[in-house]
Amino acid sequence: MLGSVGKNVWIAKTFGCDCGKNIFIGDDFTGNFNLTILDIREVHIGNNVMIGPNTLISTVGHPLSPRARRNYEAIAQPVRIGNDVWIGGNVTILPGVSIGNNVVVAAGAVVNKDVPDNSLVAGVPAKVIRTIPNDTQDEDNISDTATE
Repeated sequence: MLGSVGKNVWIAKTFGCDCGKNIFIGDDFTGNFNLTILDIREVHIGNNVMIGPNTLISTVGHPLSPRARRNYEAIAQPVRIGNDVWIGGNVTILPGVSIGNNVVVAAGAVVNKDVPDNSLVAGVPAKVIRTIPNDTQDEDNISDTATE
């Protein structure tokens, strides 16, 4: 049903999507209850991502023109979510947004523009509240040197 799915992926019921084939999920993913992904365009979700309940990820919007809306015109842009991202409950992610690595999106946020790596964002519209340290870098280096 989905474009691709990594290892250790769990999606709670009720899950809704437009196509499914445009959703690409990495490893170690949790999608909580009532996750909706409107995937007219591609949605790429990285590794180690958790999404809270009642979250909407949308790749599609409609024009301001009433004539265009009467003709069911749509504007679609892909969404990208990086690695090590936690998206709280009741979050809305709008078309064309890229969320970096090591990001936390606070509950109830509406993300309408790109989010840089290592950020905590909150609010409507979502704004960067502070920087988050990336404490996985030492862990990644240790595991890399252990296998060499």
